[in-house]
Amino acid sequence: MMEKTSAAVADLEAIKHETKNTQPPKISSAELANRALKYSATFWFVAVMAGQWFFFYYIMAFYGFSVINDNMEIWNRWEAMGSKPYHVGDFAGNLAFGAHAIGAGIVAFGGALQLIPKVRSYFPKFHKINGYVYLITVFCLAISGFYLVWVRDAEPVTLSGIGTSINGFLILGFAYLALRCAINRDIANHRKWALRLFLVSNAQWILRVGVFCYFVTGTMLGLEPNFKDAFFPIWTFGCFVLPLATLQLYFYAQEKRSNRLKFITSGSLFLLTVLMLIGVVGFTPFLLTVMSGGEIAL
Repeated sequence: MMEKTSAAVADLEAIKHETKNTQPPKISSAELANRALKYSATFWFVAVMAGQWFFFYYIMAFYGFSVINDNMEIWNRWEAMGSKPYHVGDFAGNLAFGAHAIGAGIVAFGGALQLIPKVRSYFPKFHKINGYVYLITVFCLAISGFYLVWVRDAEPVTLSGIGTSINGFLILGFAYLALRCAINRDIANHRKWALRLFLVSNAQWILRVGVFCYFVTGTMLGLEPNFKDAFFPIWTFGCFVLPLATLQLYFYAQEKRSNRLKFITSGSLFLLTVLMLIGVVGFTPFLLTVMSGGEIAL
């Protein structure tokens, strides 16, 4: 009887030991915080890439084909929104606007490719060549933006003009710093400046996505959003200030050991990404309407 009891106890201990060994190890708070930060950044990137690549499709389908078909008058479909990009007889201005619009599409497509780690790892030559193309494009984007605001625009001294000009100077400054760090093999800082450059060079896309997010969320909350709201002059600068501030917070959280800071940062990034997706979802059918020739209205 004693032998059976001892055997049963031994079997029970063996089962407990085996169960203990097969249980997944507990994740520490630090590891959980790091994962939250990583996954929120991945969520942001995937959302941005999807929105940016559709924007590239729109740019090429609307502006690209209109240039190829010599049908640039179609740009004035935006007149319903208070914008008249095509001016009869203004070859330089039309060229600058076309280059600016198509350049924004190239930046949207090529910039996202620059941020994919596996592209950098497995295709370093492509990453380098695409990087130079990207830098040349953002330089042209900034210069054409300056021309459109300060030469072509009859009233350049507006909040929009000032915001566009500040954004243009940031593009040129960040492009220089990203290139200098790459030449000096300072890869860590090169990536930081490249991310900052990516954000400011896509500020006009972020501005539009933010506008549609404001309209969609405001309408869902039972409000009556309109272009006279204080949001719009604030967002003229917020479209590049907020992304840069969020990115700086992300860098800071990465470097610090504070789990609380990492959770706060990942939560903030997740929330901003959700808001961005709302804007993208609202922006997409609008762009499809523009391409199809439908009536433009908000």
